[in-house]
Amino acid sequence: MSTKKQVVETALCPQTLAVMPYAAAVKHNGMVYLSGNIGMDPNTRKLVEGDIKARTRMIMSIITNVLADSGTDIKNIIKCSEFLTDMADLADMNEAYLGFFPDAKDIPARTCVQVAGLPLGMDIEIECFAHL
Repeated sequence: MSTKKQVVETALCPQTLAVMPYAAAVKHNGMVYLSGNIGMDPNTRKLVEGDIKARTRMIMSIITNVLADSGTDIKNIIKCSEFLTDMADLADMNEAYLGFFPDAKDIPARTCVQVAGLPLGMDIEIECFAHL
């Protein structure tokens, strides 16, 4: 196991060319740490229109792809943190989020907080870390 951190190179994460210096993920000591992701389509680099469910599904798809490029998968997520600008969206976000974890034993530990604002005016951002 390497003690040196390794930046994950991936074209599957739209924010790598977005609003700030950004590494999609970093691997270190058997773990992969994903940066926060917003609902931006990786192909068009446009924000996902529609509701919180559509943006949550896009974010979770991005996370799934970045994890694959890192050498792991969504079942190995240890912890997710969700940031919402309005807690009234929690139930709808949960509905879309749980669609990525059909087996209850795969649901990671979570934190969900309301924040004043997110990049590019988004209403949701999700970050996570997983084991390799």
